[in-house]
Amino acid sequence: MLSAMRASRLVSLLLLLQTRGLMTASELAAELEVSVRTVHRDVEALSEAGVPIYAERGPLGGIRLVDGYRTRLTGMTSEEAQALFLSGMPGPAAELGLGTVVAAARLKVLAALPPELRARASRLVERFHLDASGWFQATEAVPHLAALSEAVWDAHRLEIEYERSDRTVTRILEPLGLVIKAGIWYLVARTEDQVRTYRVSRVGGARRLDERFERPADFDLASYWTESSEAYERDAPRQEVVVRVRPDRLGSLNAMIGERAAAAAERLADPDEGWVRLRVRMEWPLEVPAQLLSMGSHLEVLEPAELRSRVVTLARRILERYPDVQSNGPSPAGEPSRADAVAIATGASGRGVTP
Repeated sequence: MLSAMRASRLVSLLLLLQTRGLMTASELAAELEVSVRTVHRDVEALSEAGVPIYAERGPLGGIRLVDGYRTRLTGMTSEEAQALFLSGMPGPAAELGLGTVVAAARLKVLAALPPELRARASRLVERFHLDASGWFQATEAVPHLAALSEAVWDAHRLEIEYERSDRTVTRILEPLGLVIKAGIWYLVARTEDQVRTYRVSRVGGARRLDERFERPADFDLASYWTESSEAYERDAPRQEVVVRVRPDRLGSLNAMIGERAAAAAERLADPDEGWVRLRVRMEWPLEVPAQLLSMGSHLEVLEPAELRSRVVTLARRILERYPDVQSNGPSPAGEPSRADAVAIATGASGRGVTP
């Protein structure tokens, strides 16, 4: 009797040939993560079981099914059925104009499942929901997403109006793919022999051109996105900062600087046992002063001196926005008065505020 693992592999081999057509033994071995010899044994087992499968010899040969043969056997396990329904993203599908299509497809798959798997898949949908967007983030308007997706699908060149930080530019693109990350859509396209990424919400206009283009045979969207994302994070401008923070606010600091920066932070000795001194690397230096100031009096910048000065300047400007507040007026419980706030911002007083 076939083992469960081999039975699953035979089904996978059959479905690969059904969906992709002719494949070499090496390609099948790579997909199934087995040896070429194992692939040949599996092909022989399928043939003996009555599956019309055969091998073509020669440099252009490979393994294939008889034209027109299709199997209704999916061999879907309960875990695979659950993963299928958990991976549904109705929001992005609707933005692409495929909301009803996805819903219909899920209904058809659900109807085709055996009763026990159908019950498990239904319970999964009732009990789990995926929301890819971040907190406090409104959905970005993407009025040209459908036009972009059609151009991606049909390999048609596009002319877009793209809103940069300082001006709007016109670009002729060869759209290669669309990616959604954290609820934000991105267009990956080739222009001037370079592959670049564009935020779809910044596309102010899109016009499909008559010319089609040849999609690069070796381009893999998932691989490109992984590599470009890693490069973006690796090459982002950073600034090394020394701060001291109250121990009970370390979680807030870690959330602000990110998990990687928090893990790489260097803990330094601090003369005050009530504080933790850290050396951290923060991204995007222009935004650092406001980020650190958001920690209030629970954090003090020690180095570099230029950043410390910028934080103090920003704090003073904030205080200047409230001239009607009395310097020594009453404050809510636990909050510093205006005089205390000035002292904290300038490092003039307060426990742990000055090194």
